[in-house]
Amino acid sequence: MRSVLLERVVWIGFIAGAVALGILAATIDAAEKEVAAVKVASSSSASPKSATGETYSLRYKLRKGEEIRTKVSQLATIETTISGSTQTTQMISLSTKLWRIKSVDTSGKITFEHLVENVDMRNEMSGRQEVHYNSQTDKAAPPGYEDVAKSLNTPLAVVSMDTAGTVLSRDEKHRPAIDASGSVLVMPLPKEAVAIGYVWMLPGEVNVPLEDGSVKTIQTRQRYELEEVKDGIATISVETQILTPVSNPKIRSQLIQRLWKGHIRFDIDAGRMISQRTDLDERVLSFSGPESSMHYVARFTEEMVR
Repeated sequence: MRSVLLERVVWIGFIAGAVALGILAATIDAAEKEVAAVKVASSSSASPKSATGETYSLRYKLRKGEEIRTKVSQLATIETTISGSTQTTQMISLSTKLWRIKSVDTSGKITFEHLVENVDMRNEMSGRQEVHYNSQTDKAAPPGYEDVAKSLNTPLAVVSMDTAGTVLSRDEKHRPAIDASGSVLVMPLPKEAVAIGYVWMLPGEVNVPLEDGSVKTIQTRQRYELEEVKDGIATISVETQILTPVSNPKIRSQLIQRLWKGHIRFDIDAGRMISQRTDLDERVLSFSGPESSMHYVARFTEEMVR
């Protein structure tokens, strides 16, 4: 029973965060402290690949009136074992994300609305009937999906940023409760032209509730590295890192959904991300007793609709 309840909590969080996963929102729960202004802590990394000295300027180049759509998918399997009982939950979320560019001023400041146009979500839990919601074919959302349905085709936020992806302002219209992707709304870019092997960071925080009612603040960061440029397409590795030492498995079980790593492809000439893929495969032991375990396997992909 405890295992079923735990997976139900995880699934509720997945539903609440599905829209956020489609739009790469930067919140893990309502209490998480947002980074109000992106502060990129950059450091160059010596690499034989950058021996030529060639550098690349990575900048967003968006135009007023553009509508940039991407197809987003997340697949996840969560297996939990508590007191000898094992339960498995499988989840699929497909969505269409939209950035609607409202203005670009002479200084390069870009203001856009971001929305999710549609979703197709499935959840199958051990011993329970599959739950399915397709916003394009279902007239009403099943229980648990009501907030997702209400948030579709309406601006979730109005964001202003500079050409390096520094968020200058962000007006939240609808704030999803959880984002398990570990991603940020806008990928920050280096302020200067950089060579292959260059590394830059985006710091962040996660507030984890404890059993005694207090909250523990966990320091995190997104690590980016320019790995390759070919035919005008930059390949950038991305990894979410937990900086605060965490030995308590109960706390770690609340963090494993953040530990994504993968690659982003950025079109330098067009000035926009064209695809990304991140994966997660993490296991936590003894998070709810000595014989308990949680195994979380997931994949997140996003690709621009041309």
